Amino acid sequence: MFWNYLMNWMTNDVAIDLGTANTLVYVKGRGIVVDEPSVVAIEAETKKIIAVGKKAKEMLGKTPEEIRAIKPMKDGVIADFEITEAMLRDLILRSQQKKFLIRPRVIVAVPSGITEVEKRAVKESAEHSGARKVYLVSEPLAAAIGVNLPVHEPCGNMIIDIGGGTTEIAVISLSHIVDHISIRIGGDEMDEAIVDFLRKKHNLFIGESTAEKIKVKIGSAYPLKDELTMEVRGRDLVSGFPVSMKISSEEIREALSETISKIVDAVKRLFEQTAPELSADIADRGVVLTGGAAQLKGLDQKIRETIDLPVTLVESPLTSVVMGSGKILDNLEEYQKVLIPNI
Repeated sequence: MFWNYLMNWMTNDVAIDLGTANTLVYVKGRGIVVDEPSVVAIEAETKKIIAVGKKAKEMLGKTPEEIRAIKPMKDGVIADFEITEAMLRDLILRSQQKKFLIRPRVIVAVPSGITEVEKRAVKESAEHSGARKVYLVSEPLAAAIGVNLPVHEPCGNMIIDIGGGTTEIAVISLSHIVDHISIRIGGDEMDEAIVDFLRKKHNLFIGESTAEKIKVKIGSAYPLKDELTMEVRGRDLVSGFPVSMKISSEEIREALSETISKIVDAVKRLFEQTAPELSADIADRGVVLTGGAAQLKGLDQKIRETIDLPVTLVESPLTSVVMGSGKILDNLEEYQKVLIPNI
């Protein structure tokens, strides 16, 4: 008992939201200390790490042959084991104030639809990155705890967590996910849809970073009161020269319509498989919307119109998962039931 207390005092235990687009790190007693894009820049030949996070993201699409900027996460899971491990090690070390020999305990939030092999890959990556003990928690449960939903109570709570690589839709009751749908669609697919749309409609070729800026600035899922425009620079596919073009929010909404429909259809499918008693609870309480990609203008209104129920976009959608993971970390005994059993 005393040894456990001493180890906990001598380390900074961490909770990690290992996302496709961003990785956030919460340190016990200090809150969120790292919020960085999930991008790593390496030397192509030696695999030496050059930059992690914001600096690496700035290099996307701009590197010479000798340098590669990589997104090691794909659809919410590890696509490049070695690079993910290096990224985690960098972020965990960056979060540690006390430089003691005892390694931290780590909680990692993972998609609810993750396979056993993918769970093992996440766990091993965290262990190799310097974790003493690794716990896993499903992202929807972590997000629900992060936005203070009464997950321990015998009542239905529905949460929609839209990240960079996945959309997690879950009904939660008594500290467990009762029903869920996890689709590998999120903010990254929205960016790809914008790239494809502009290439087909305007012969304009842009990179994913530009597409993300367009999505944030003028992207929407529902008609805006005042429609927006944006000057976009790219390459003309016919002439091959750089061009500038004005794009409207109506066009971007058209580009995103298919991706948004897939998310809305998944929400409808989950309602079809949810028990009547839980559905009644959700009808009373409404649906909670969280995740970085949930910030798309009018997305809450689009879902609300489709399911005819209240839909609330939380105040800090990007941090819900890591804040929930942090609460679990602060009260491991209380939240033991929500953790994924050891594999």
